[in-house]
Amino acid sequence: MAGPEDAYTAEPFVPRRGGLPALREAAAECRGCPLHRAATQTVFGAGKASARVMLVGEQPGDQEDRQGKPFVGPAGKLLDRALTDAGIDPADAYVTNAVKHFKFTRAEPRKRRIHKAPTLRETTACGPWLAAELDRVAPELIVVLGATAGKALLGSSFRVTQVRGTVLEEEIHGRPERLVPTVHPSAVLRADDRDGAYRGLVADLEIAARALG
Repeated sequence: MAGPEDAYTAEPFVPRRGGLPALREAAAECRGCPLHRAATQTVFGAGKASARVMLVGEQPGDQEDRQGKPFVGPAGKLLDRALTDAGIDPADAYVTNAVKHFKFTRAEPRKRRIHKAPTLRETTACGPWLAAELDRVAPELIVVLGATAGKALLGSSFRVTQVRGTVLEEEIHGRPERLVPTVHPSAVLRADDRDGAYRGLVADLEIAARALG
């Protein structure tokens, strides 16, 4: 018998009413795609409903999956530093991911869990959660962190290298939004020239800070 995850949509799990706490509670029970089976828990967005800026990444990593909070691993710490250097208070940002469950592979049992990029089908399945977060927070600006988040919000033709550090105006889930795309902080950690990559991330976030005014 097919389970709800075979439908690849979170829609039936998303409450129509209630604020972020109601969304977070409902998301903990999401079975909208098969990723929930291997993950420890749902990792929902974090921050205040009054946040002026929403940062959208790809998916939780190993640390996030264990702790149940987004951006608490090395990439999150780097992102906090970059936001601060760009003049954005991390406490004033709402942070979330396009996909709410950690997708990973293991070379062998009990070995380290290796991050695996979500498919377009998986990001689409999780789209109703992101739409609900945008509805409740209504940010003035969305910072798009990396290619997967960009494709989830702007479609499969999105290329982060072509539009990073620019202010885009697009309709997202039926709402007019302003977006500033940049690289995912994990890409900075993997870069050969980490200092140069970090400066590039900060420069993009400074454009976001100016757009916020």
